[in-house]
Amino acid sequence: MSNGDIFVGEVIGTAILILFGAGVCAAVTLRHSKARGAGWVVIAFGWGFGVLAGAYTAAPLSGGQLNPAVTIGIAVDTGKWGKVWVYLLGQLVGAVLGAVLTYLVYLAQFQANVPDEESGEEPTPTLGIFSTIPEIRNPVANLVTEIIATIALVLPILAFGLTKGLGESGTTVLVVSLLVVGIGLSLGGPTGYAINPTRDLGPRIVHTFLPIPNKGTSDWGYAWIPVVGPLIGGALAGLIYNAAF
Repeated sequence: MSNGDIFVGEVIGTAILILFGAGVCAAVTLRHSKARGAGWVVIAFGWGFGVLAGAYTAAPLSGGQLNPAVTIGIAVDTGKWGKVWVYLLGQLVGAVLGAVLTYLVYLAQFQANVPDEESGEEPTPTLGIFSTIPEIRNPVANLVTEIIATIALVLPILAFGLTKGLGESGTTVLVVSLLVVGIGLSLGGPTGYAINPTRDLGPRIVHTFLPIPNKGTSDWGYAWIPVVGPLIGGALAGLIYNAAF
């Protein structure tokens, strides 16, 4: 794969991932959305479908990694680091683009993010549409959660490569998508399961600059955890896979 193909594939695939993922968060969160209040299960499946659509789209060009933790895990396992920077750059650009597209899809709802004069309802906090927020703010616990959840993602992805039938049938991406749904349902409660540094960082950057009324803070004091945690988890998964398999 050429550097150009990798970059374009990761930009497109990650943009689709974030469009679906941030999109379902917007659908469930924003006032005047038909899906408002649909709940956590809907969010988990929305992110899973985002992985499905993004990875299948990007696969012919870049392999559809879409996640620096996956890229780092593969590099740690194989020792091949030459194209890692291309993957990471494409993923970050794609995440930013996907967040912007989500904003445009829900533009009217974001613009209506003001106090409701009739009910007195306050504006909707919007950061959770774009990035993760811990339920209990404890840096050590939050970091450990992200590390373990990312290992639970990357280690099976590496192991799926040994399952011959998955590769031959072309269903590897489908299985990974279901894995992401499972992680969201089982491990997403404490931190919102970033498990992907650019999935959190790119949209957080966009949230900082978007002209959303009453958008609140972008919480940059927490932002290092959903970046560092998944990177550590991806590297550990690569080491475990290399040692055990």
